Amino acid sequence: MLIHSASQLITLSGGPQRGRELGRLGIIPNGAVLIRDGLIVELGHTLELLNKYPDEERLDAENKAVLPGFVDPHTHLVWAGDRAAEFEMRLQGKTYMEIMAAGGGIASTVRETRTADHEALLQQTRERARRMFAHGTTTAEAKTGYGLEINSELAQMKVLQQLDREGPLEVAPTFLAAHAVPPEYAGRAEEYTSLVCESMLSALKDCWTAKAKETALPFVDVFCEKGAFNLEQTRRILTKAKELGFPLKAHVDEFENLGGAALACDLGAVSVDHAVKTSSDEIVKLGKSNTAVVSLPCTPFGLAEAQYTPARDMLAADVLLALATDLNPGTAWCESLQFVMALACRYLKLTPAQALAAVTINAAYAIGRHDRIGSLEPGKQADLLILTVEDYRHLAYRFGGNLVGAVIKKGTVYSDL
Repeated sequence: MLIHSASQLITLSGGPQRGRELGRLGIIPNGAVLIRDGLIVELGHTLELLNKYPDEERLDAENKAVLPGFVDPHTHLVWAGDRAAEFEMRLQGKTYMEIMAAGGGIASTVRETRTADHEALLQQTRERARRMFAHGTTTAEAKTGYGLEINSELAQMKVLQQLDREGPLEVAPTFLAAHAVPPEYAGRAEEYTSLVCESMLSALKDCWTAKAKETALPFVDVFCEKGAFNLEQTRRILTKAKELGFPLKAHVDEFENLGGAALACDLGAVSVDHAVKTSSDEIVKLGKSNTAVVSLPCTPFGLAEAQYTPARDMLAADVLLALATDLNPGTAWCESLQFVMALACRYLKLTPAQALAAVTINAAYAIGRHDRIGSLEPGKQADLLILTVEDYRHLAYRFGGNLVGAVIKKGTVYSDL
């Protein structure tokens, strides 16, 4: 298939973009892209490729912008129920941590998720995945973390694996049993940390190698935060996960700076996420590392917080910055990376070009898949979006709607979204 007559063919070629180079789009005006067998074969100007491939099946982009499919590198896609009542509580003055201490927050969703059967959990999660895809997300990282005991955590992983097989959304799974200390371990965080290290991680690896050994191991993540897991507990869990061969991620510095970013760098984590209260020394360290920062602007927005990831400082330090939704039931029920881009331009002070690079090639890097998705280059997977507008800048300029007209996943066109 030859997609032609794109007002802007945005390639984002050349690999992940660090620091001040963020925003290099590689635009081909009046561009065209040739796809075969689910892969990108060639890119160029429309007249050139129409003449070169006169017998190829054609798809007219009708002078609209064409770009890589969005990649969402941090979501909590799989859960049951909702927390609308807690939203009202926050509006009445309760803080996120106060709600958690009273048995709400993550614990509330844990209760709902543990009692949901497979079909109910699958259906609720599938609906969210479909909305993400309709808004242009073609690949998403998705975490467990609302079971906090091994059978429920593995049940969530099973849902994610099934959704990945079903498609069209491609799912990169993450194991987040260290999302919170479960209610039955209240006051016994050390004991639960030992359970994760000595039992749950091994059970996950045994299950994975028995049923999905042909695919890479999932990420292991930890919520390093006051009220969740302290720095030493985070170190224990991530170190054990690394010893077992799991790639690493870490929630850090959402509310307080505990040193989790530096620890994650030292352990070779692919990303640290949130990074709102990260220290200046750790920002410098991140800029010299291969660990990406995934900023989640929907979360402070959802909590009505004033402080966001210090993106300009991070870019000045040569950090590799990505953006994600943090899709979750408590603070950021948002399936649209378009809205994330709008927030990032207003509160992180990114340009539309920087925001776009942060939800494509850099987001792909933050889940270890930049070699095959995140940009339009020969040999990469044919994951593309055809917008309803001529200029990509509308993605950040406008908000609250959907500017994706068609999604192409592995060469298959989805236009009835």
